[in-house]
Amino acid sequence: MASSNVEIYTWSSCPFCIRAKALLDRKGVEYTEYCIDGDEAARAQMAERTHGKRSLPQIFIDDQHIGGCDELHGLDRQGELDALLSTAQA
Repeated sequence: MASSNVEIYTWSSCPFCIRAKALLDRKGVEYTEYCIDGDEAARAQMAERTHGKRSLPQIFIDDQHIGGCDELHGLDRQGELDALLSTAQA
């Protein structure tokens, strides 16, 4: 079965990035991390995908822009995150 493609743009020392990755790790989700510390070209590419958002982290599940750490935790609190990740755990 195909798995969800989870991508997260991070800055290595960002506490929100660390919290978002910790939640994904607790759920046993594999993800691709793009650590863009100081890389303005990579940040510009990310901003294109996020329609101008430049804050970190930025999270995508199957190319759907989820948002940042607060949005990820909000989806989890509402019980919607597992459904988005369900194919990743199948």
